[in-house]
Amino acid sequence: MRLNPAGQDDALGIAAIDALLGLLDALHDRPDIRVLVLSSLGENFCLGADRYEYQDALTADPTGTALRRFVDKAHRLCQALENTHAVTIARIHGRIVGAGLAMAAYCDLRVGGDTCRFRMPEVALGLVPAWGGAMGRLISEAGHARIRELMLTCEPFDAETALRLRLLQKVVPVEELDRAVDDWIRPLLRRAPEALVLTKRMLTGYARADRTADVGLLDSHLLASMLAAPQGREGH
Repeated sequence: MRLNPAGQDDALGIAAIDALLGLLDALHDRPDIRVLVLSSLGENFCLGADRYEYQDALTADPTGTALRRFVDKAHRLCQALENTHAVTIARIHGRIVGAGLAMAAYCDLRVGGDTCRFRMPEVALGLVPAWGGAMGRLISEAGHARIRELMLTCEPFDAETALRLRLLQKVVPVEELDRAVDDWIRPLLRRAPEALVLTKRMLTGYARADRTADVGLLDSHLLASMLAAPQGREGH
């Protein structure tokens, strides 16, 4: 799967989410596909959700219903990445912001170029970090204390920090990203398919057990409410 196939806009818009959902849904009928790589043809892996689309959705429907449908799709995408039978690999380069990091966190394996820069800017924008219901997944992967710090301060961090936090499992020079991905793919393809699928499902189950209070399904309502609130106040 490649983000930004046109190489023009590194934001994650609804058209890209729909395309990714369609591809992941189609995998149900393709048990022969055992590894899925998520990468980007743009300058950056992903600069986050397209906030202009959110604003347009609120303009067209001030109740926030259309916006909730958008954000619900983001939740479905993250769940599809987590639940697919294929082992998912995020090949990360450039900047990874907000929704881009949330989406990558749902991949099984994550490798980043040594020049990567990450940021979770939602609080600085007056929003909650609600995209895709990923807060629980991020905390499960990296730990409460550091995710709390990064979400509240919105401080950028580099690839080595992401490696220490386990948000990346491998950091390599950018020009070696393809080789690093291939180094993972080759042994995966030699594994017995059923053992690989069952092991992935077991790991997913244990990871979810760490998120017993996961309220990700509410995130679309939280985000829609916050974005719609200024318009509601102006009407009084």
